[in-house]
Amino acid sequence: MTGQRLRRHRAPRGSGDQLRDEILGATTDLLLETGDAKAVSIRSVAERVGVTPPSIYLHFADKDALLDAVCVQYFEKLDAEMQEVAGYAGNEGSSLVDVLRAQGLAYVRFALKTPELYRIATMGEGHPGSDVDMTLNSSAFVHMRASVQALIDQGIYPPGDPTMLALELWTAAHGVAAMLISRPYLPWGDVEDFADRVLRAMCFGHVVSGAVRPSDSPCEMVTWLKETVDERHRR
Repeated sequence: MTGQRLRRHRAPRGSGDQLRDEILGATTDLLLETGDAKAVSIRSVAERVGVTPPSIYLHFADKDALLDAVCVQYFEKLDAEMQEVAGYAGNEGSSLVDVLRAQGLAYVRFALKTPELYRIATMGEGHPGSDVDMTLNSSAFVHMRASVQALIDQGIYPPGDPTMLALELWTAAHGVAAMLISRPYLPWGDVEDFADRVLRAMCFGHVVSGAVRPSDSPCEMVTWLKETVDERHRR
């Protein structure tokens, strides 16, 4: 039960890492149960682990530091999943664009597995340079940027700043995840199909953007694209 204090025997010398892991696990469980970071306190975590509040402060300076550590752990799991998706590049018949789409979908799926944690980790106030930001930059973002760089190197995407293009994809993936989590009652239909359509438009849109000249007007581009689509359908 939430808040129930457990009996804890004196830990053997050198078991600080184990206690730290237990504290993180208890905090994660409480966040999942309550869905609200404000509902989790140092005292409630201590009661769940079976220690006194001062024992928590031996490992974390305050509640914010504890929550940051939980988020870091969360993003480390995301990193593992994104690395697994990167292996998709070696599959026969797959393209770099397929990999980029798969990475975006993996991000959305990961967010939807534990929406409470995702909301707390990504929708709260940011702290530039924090461990959370550094860990996120080493997981989802760095993998997306590597895929974008490969697409630029192969001439599939137009020359440009891979960081900016990766940020655009990350924004799209986060936007989909955030809306599905915060507004689940909207008529999304199949959420997997919805996410894939948004990410497909983003990924292939950059291929098309390579054909756009600075002098082209929106009307000219629409006409050209319509003619291209019509020609493809006539084949």
